[in-house]
Amino acid sequence: MKRIGFLLLLGGMIIIPIVLIILPPNFFDNGQTTCLSVLLFDKPCLGCGMTRAIQHLIHFDFTTAYNFNKISFLVLPILIIFWIKEFIKILKKKELQR
Repeated sequence: MKRIGFLLLLGGMIIIPIVLIILPPNFFDNGQTTCLSVLLFDKPCLGCGMTRAIQHLIHFDFTTAYNFNKISFLVLPILIIFWIKEFIKILKKKELQR
């Protein structure tokens, strides 16, 4: 059972970035917002547009990403660093269990 959980976690960590790369850059551009700040107070927060901006950054569309959220240029590298650290941690944990 632990092996299945490990494989699902590892598979998810590999598949999700691949899916985001395969999706077109404008995939998240349309649709209803889920931001509580916008829904309740009609004011955008610092995170508004982050998903769309990061999707455009992944596809090297820097101008559109900048227009959606300027902070995304800091957030994406941080997310990549955390992803790599977590991936290595999971692999090392599996190695220690052998």
